[in-house]
Amino acid sequence: MFTRNKKSFDQINFLQSQHFISFTHQVDGTHPQKNEKGIIPAGSFYPKNDETAIGLTINDVDVSNGDQPIGVIVEGYVLEERLPEKPTDGAKTALKEIKFYATGNQPSVKSAAAKINEAKVNENTAGGDK
Repeated sequence: MFTRNKKSFDQINFLQSQHFISFTHQVDGTHPQKNEKGIIPAGSFYPKNDETAIGLTINDVDVSNGDQPIGVIVEGYVLEERLPEKPTDGAKTALKEIKFYATGNQPSVKSAAAKINEAKVNENTAGGDK
C-alpha cells in the first residue's frame, strides 16, 4: 500500500443515520468518479452508477499512485442530494439494502418508469392460480 504525508479532504456528510455496514474492496484509477487529482470522492457508486453497483464509497480515496483499499457501504441510509452524482434507477434497484432519502428526510421516490417496470414484474409473478 502506498503512503505519503497527511492530506486533508473536505467531505459532505451524506449519511442519513449512523447505521451502515461496509466492506473493503480494491479500487484502481479507472473509476469513473475519479477527479483530476486522482481522488475518488466519498459517496461515489462502486464500481459504477448502474445496475452493477454494489455500494457507495465511505471515504475519499487517492488512487493517483495505484490501487487502494476502499470502504464500500452495502447497507445503510443516505441523503441522495448530497451524493456526488444522482443515482440511476439501475443503481437504486441494485442497491437493495441502501435506503435513499430526499430533502426533508423523506424516502426518495422511484421514477415513473421504474414503478411501471416493477408493476409489470409483480403482475407476471403474482402468486395464486390463474
